[in-house]
Amino acid sequence: MKTKQLANVLIKVLGLSLCAQSVMHFVTGIFNILASSRAPFLWSNFVSGAILAGIGIFFIVQSRDVAGFLFKNDDE
Repeated sequence: MKTKQLANVLIKVLGLSLCAQSVMHFVTGIFNILASSRAPFLWSNFVSGAILAGIGIFFIVQSRDVAGFLFKNDDE
């Protein structure tokens, strides 16, 4: 397997792990809202989950371009 192909696969795995972690942030945010009073900081789990999901989806969709950017001097 060539370097860019391996980097492409690893970047997709990173994106999937970020999406899985964002699910846990969403679930924690729901539990915080159900268990606590209405405080403005309770939405921080939802916001961090949305940011992680966005970064993860970006890595999954653009993994080939990111790998090309990281290894632009490698020959295929």
